[in-house]
Amino acid sequence: MNYEGASGLEFGGGNTKIDPSVAANYGEFESIAAIYNLLPDFAPEPIAWGAYETVPETSSSASSARFTARLAALHETGSSPNGKFGFYIATCAGNLSQYCGWEDSWEVFFSKSLKQALEHEIAVQGPDPEIDGPAPIIFETVIPRLLRLLETEGRSVKPSLVHGDLWYANTAADADTDASLVFACCFYAYNEYELGQWQPVCNRLGPEYVKTYHSYMQISPSEEDYERRVDPYKLRFNIHVSAVFPHNRNYRTQYDSD
Repeated sequence: MNYEGASGLEFGGGNTKIDPSVAANYGEFESIAAIYNLLPDFAPEPIAWGAYETVPETSSSASSARFTARLAALHETGSSPNGKFGFYIATCAGNLSQYCGWEDSWEVFFSKSLKQALEHEIAVQGPDPEIDGPAPIIFETVIPRLLRLLETEGRSVKPSLVHGDLWYANTAADADTDASLVFACCFYAYNEYELGQWQPVCNRLGPEYVKTYHSYMQISPSEEDYERRVDPYKLRFNIHVSAVFPHNRNYRTQYDSD
């Protein structure tokens, strides 16, 4: 979508395949407002929220250098107002809520976020033996092993404002600024969480974007755990997508295979 000459954009999550709830609409409006208030050249000005009947195709590829520089600036400057992970209202990815409760610990917040995504997915897709077995290991061993290290022995991670569902279709190239974020579902998270959505090849924000992003934002210690640390974030996104599209079993197959 080209925003040139437009004074603002009315938000409504207008996916004709999903009937968006009031919470999804309002959460999206507040999310884009949070981004716009920090970086007005990285999001369209939100002027109202509500439903609309159709939405034009908005996605196009932004250059990795300019896009990731702005994203890094968002993560760097978008500090949580109370120093906690979460958000002040509920936001939705697609038509489903995501966990936004305030938490002091990133490990605790992410565990609750992943559990909620699993609950959504099982509710619409039914039980999954492929995840039922590994689930206790993921929550009791994998997440503590990878995330607890970020917040122990004097280490800490900063809650940063994240888009929340950042794949190529939720970006738009602008004639003036080259990159804008749309269709956001923000909360304050550990910044590397945002990159979990970039891992599936279909999302088109690939290794070039990851590498360029980390030229602006340093990888947190320990660096040798980085790729393993991003895997649970990728799993969380894949599970949530499977819940949003209950009639498409391919999404469950995708996260099972990962």
